[in-house]
Amino acid sequence: MKKVLMSACLLGKKVRYDGGSLSVNDRLIERWVSEGRVVSVCPEVEAGMSIPRQPAEIFKGSGNGVLDGEDDVVEKRGGIVTDDFISGASIALELCNKFNIEIAILAEFSPSCGSSFIYDGSFSGNRIPGMGVTAALLRRHGIKVFSQYEIANAHKAIHAASE
Repeated sequence: MKKVLMSACLLGKKVRYDGGSLSVNDRLIERWVSEGRVVSVCPEVEAGMSIPRQPAEIFKGSGNGVLDGEDDVVEKRGGIVTDDFISGASIALELCNKFNIEIAILAEFSPSCGSSFIYDGSFSGNRIPGMGVTAALLRRHGIKVFSQYEIANAHKAIHAASE
């Protein structure tokens, strides 16, 4: 049975920067959890960041830029947390390798997990096309990354990978 990596916050775990979650109520996810298919991860928490913690955004860049050493992840108060985000992404990749995971469903807009859109680094709520650090690292290693808005597409990819 193919396993799926999922952002812990999407599973109702209160791991977000503000101590909240982004619970997704979806029958496919419920089925995957009951089948033991889901591996849960919060890259920031895995890297040792606290709950709650300062909001962070990629400053005028993207997850790929962070991985390439060109961009930084910055907290709202100015602290640079780039190394924590890279560490968390590496832990997520280790989980994928350990469990032979080829599909991930990650929280859109997050500086770690955003797969199509992230915030622009100005803390103004402005979203831009781009990936977070974890999404970028996973994609670099051939893992298909979907957001919580693409559950049906992820389901199709799981079944395609199982054939």
